[in-house]
Amino acid sequence: MPRPKRPRCIASEPAIKGFKPRGTEETGEVILSLEEFEALRLIDYEGMDQSGAAEVMDVSRQTVGRVLKTARYKMAESLVTAKRLTVQGGCYQMRGRGMGRRRRHGCRKPPEL
Repeated sequence: MPRPKRPRCIASEPAIKGFKPRGTEETGEVILSLEEFEALRLIDYEGMDQSGAAEVMDVSRQTVGRVLKTARYKMAESLVTAKRLTVQGGCYQMRGRGMGRRRRHGCRKPPEL
């Protein structure tokens, strides 16, 4: 049996729930998890390196690299194949909020830029 996933810390839920193609029929749906969205936001939008993003998300740099690779693939698949992109789900914890009694590690504050 595999080890349970450690929740990734995210700042907040995104303001959007997804995107859909315009000018053509949808050919399906791609689901982008909230931790994948957070990795894209921190690295591609905020300009952090993977080590900094790993510290903020409270996971290893290798984990952030895997999450980012999956997120970029899903974004490309959605754009190239005209699939609706939905942002939902995943294994995450909101920064500043605990997970009740199961919480072992708190989310770290993002570094000051």
